[in-house]
Amino acid sequence: MPLAQLPNALTVARLALIPVFVVLMVRAGHRPSWPAGVVFGIAGITDQVDGFLARRLRVESRFGKLADPLADRLMIDAAVILLFAYDRLPWAGLVVILGRDVVLLVGSAFLAPRGVEIDVNLLGKAATWVLYAAVFFRIVTHEPTDWPLDLFWAGLGLALLAGVFYIVTARGELRR
Repeated sequence: MPLAQLPNALTVARLALIPVFVVLMVRAGHRPSWPAGVVFGIAGITDQVDGFLARRLRVESRFGKLADPLADRLMIDAAVILLFAYDRLPWAGLVVILGRDVVLLVGSAFLAPRGVEIDVNLLGKAATWVLYAAVFFRIVTHEPTDWPLDLFWAGLGLALLAGVFYIVTARGELRR
């Protein structure tokens, strides 16, 4: 495989990891799961690596711009839904994450036909890293461990703040 195809191959691999992750989480149920945590962690790492490689190798593609955030959203959404289903995440976390992702989806569908693309900002990247870390630690730790939830709320706060910047940027682009 040529090096230029590696970022998209990593994105496809991350999409393929989602059902594996779901099966591992369902098998673990209410218990912590290192296998599910490792799969989730690999997905988080490849999320950062594929974007870095695409920019570094200057091989950003339309597929990558669509599939990369989709894979990220689907993996995090699956984790949040399953953590909620097994009483390991409060309903507010589920609602905010899913609500954020619906806003992102609707926003992208609204902006794309108008030729507006919003690049991920540093705050958005930081929020994603914090959320991945928080969810990973929530997956692998026992119930009484609360600090992963604190980290989750911090990541969510960063994500919402990044969302405000994205909205301001999108409004500016639409006014041009």
